[in-house]
Amino acid sequence: MVDGGEAARWLQLHASRGGPDELSLLVSSAAPAIGASEIVIYLADYTQSSLVPLPGAGPARGELTIETTLAGRAFTSLEVQRAPAHPDRLWVPLLLGCERLGVLEVVSPAAGDPALERPAWEVAVNVAQLLVNRRLYGDVVERIRRRLPMQVAAEIVWGLLPPLTFATDDLVITAILEPCYDVGGDIFDYALNDDVLSVGLFDTCGHGIKASALASLVVSAYRNARRTGLDLVDTAISIDRWVRAEHPGTFATALLAELDRRTGLLRIINAGHPGAMLLRDGRAVRALPGPTALPLGLGNLSGKRPRVHEEALHPGDRILAYTDGITDARGDNSERFGLDRLVDFVERALNDRLPSPETMRRLIRAVLAYQQDELDDDATALFLEWQPPHLPMRHLEHLTASGGRDRPGPVAAPEV
Repeated sequence: MVDGGEAARWLQLHASRGGPDELSLLVSSAAPAIGASEIVIYLADYTQSSLVPLPGAGPARGELTIETTLAGRAFTSLEVQRAPAHPDRLWVPLLLGCERLGVLEVVSPAAGDPALERPAWEVAVNVAQLLVNRRLYGDVVERIRRRLPMQVAAEIVWGLLPPLTFATDDLVITAILEPCYDVGGDIFDYALNDDVLSVGLFDTCGHGIKASALASLVVSAYRNARRTGLDLVDTAISIDRWVRAEHPGTFATALLAELDRRTGLLRIINAGHPGAMLLRDGRAVRALPGPTALPLGLGNLSGKRPRVHEEALHPGDRILAYTDGITDARGDNSERFGLDRLVDFVERALNDRLPSPETMRRLIRAVLAYQQDELDDDATALFLEWQPPHLPMRHLEHLTASGGRDRPGPVAAPEV
């Protein structure tokens, strides 16, 4: 009888032994506990187009494409995969929460037995935790995931990003950005505190190091304001003042949002950014209002405080936010990718019932293909889904029948 718990305990017991580059050997040593001869770790590269094996003690493996392999199907579907042609192999998604890290290849004569799936999952959960912990102390994971040299500007941005995907029983937030190795001006952040999910999506002006330095300031000022307890309006004002003080003459467009997960009330400040899309029942309902404030760094030009737009979400609603690098991507005929093409793509993905992270992965692949893999600007998309187990309708009555309205912010504002 295979025992995933025994393998998991073995991994936890021996996790502190050896360096980060010995992780493959550690995991392989746990294989006999689940009746396997080998366990091989494959990591998704930064573009999420390939699965790259972490070198270990067994026979050398090559890269596997995500689009055309069973391993890739396990990654995209989040389900265990097996093939009749290889009855001794099992492909198991490698997840940290809902963050997709890669897959495990489990080699076992019992791979065709459904009873192996549970212990294989238990091992995968522990391997994912080990991967995240070990990459803090060494570079082997980062080196494996990189198929090209990463520019310093991109290094700054990736070092500041939260996990690309986060989920609870009633929320999913997932994002993706390109070009992975040369991104500089786009950045996002989120945090769940009590029942409020805070989200920020930013697009800074310029390119390269200057853009990433501004992005670093913007997201750090956002986190500082949020952790200090500032409300949405004062958060926008604080970031605006920091940009003007430290990077005069520059700016960043932004979407700042707060979602009350109990009621579905979404509050948004749009600082010169493309309006997010509201999707309901698999269809785009409408674009949320455009700018309610000037871009961050230009707030002194209006003399007005940012306005907050409120939107009452229905259970199952999704919000798609993006930077202009998505819609402004141009094809061979110089035609923009555009909003219509973006909406059509996402609607089809929803109708195909793809997991939200896979929808974002395929979207960015489509944008890259449209512009022959050569983006002129950073392209970022962020997807938010709210699906509470139950919600009394009385929570929605405080908003207008149209579903949303603008409200001015509070009077007080802190000085930076």
